[in-house]
Amino acid sequence: MTTAPAAAVVSGNRLALARLLTEVEDNTAGGREALRELFPRTGRAHLIGITGAPGTGKSSLVNSLARNYRLGNRKRVAIVAVDPSSPFSGGALLGDRVRMRDLSGDDGIFIRSMASRGSLGGLAQATAAMTHVFDAAGYDPIIIETVGAGQGEVEVARLAHTTVVVEAPGLGDEIQAIKAGILEAADILVVNKADRPGVENTERALKSMLELGHPSRQSIRHHGESMQMGHEAMDPDVWIPPILRTVATEGTGVPELAAEIERHAEHLRRTGAWAERERQRLQAELESLVQQSLVRDFRERVKEEQYTKILGDVFRRVLSPWDAAKLLVDGKRR
Repeated sequence: MTTAPAAAVVSGNRLALARLLTEVEDNTAGGREALRELFPRTGRAHLIGITGAPGTGKSSLVNSLARNYRLGNRKRVAIVAVDPSSPFSGGALLGDRVRMRDLSGDDGIFIRSMASRGSLGGLAQATAAMTHVFDAAGYDPIIIETVGAGQGEVEVARLAHTTVVVEAPGLGDEIQAIKAGILEAADILVVNKADRPGVENTERALKSMLELGHPSRQSIRHHGESMQMGHEAMDPDVWIPPILRTVATEGTGVPELAAEIERHAEHLRRTGAWAERERQRLQAELESLVQQSLVRDFRERVKEEQYTKILGDVFRRVLSPWDAAKLLVDGKRR
């Protein structure tokens, strides 16, 4: 039997959807029950991750991309905008609601801002659950914008089918992009704010990184001439991330970006990689939930005074952290 909140979400009730998303983010019993009922209706939406360094114009690009989907084929678009949490209050600025005000009057677009809550790379674990709710409610595509800090690029790649990494001229973060694992995460590279000076240098740096990171693009210089190695570049099953230029505030290059996103989705389906990414995404979500459950059960089983005593022994260096962990897990007293 389907509960009222789940049924209302499926029927298209936006108020019910907003309330359920809050329950899911707060991890309430009602939210978990609704997720169980809605899950069989999921698995159809295209999840698009938008990430990159702060200042690259990610929110403006998401704004323009959502408008493009609505004008082009009237798709119902969901946006999950993950904002950084304050390390002091735990709250978030939720600035994307401010930056995306011109989308708020469209009933075919639903924007949900949420706090990162300190999770790695700014992606809260509730984000995955929210995408299930939007999926069951019939939204497709679902765009996930991350804070773009630390390892956020890698984390969003585990959640999205297509990951778009955004760069901008003049930020001087090409080396940082390599450290952040940009090549492993990116399915599409975008140089936004392409009307600014230095766009050619940024594009050239990204192309160089692709040649280093993708065997199908590697080449060597022999007697002063560039020679391609192997035949992998001709393999249609190998996806080489394209590099696009956009000016999000003007909408320039955004239709081309939407076309590349669709081409990547078609590539995933044709090669069977879509099902594999979906499996990996659900596996990562399952393992995260298992870890949460194990930690919660552990904290309920181990008495606070026992935990405090063992922690004190570690602090005084009379017990190693490894031995302490074994004692706590085994449930033995010290």
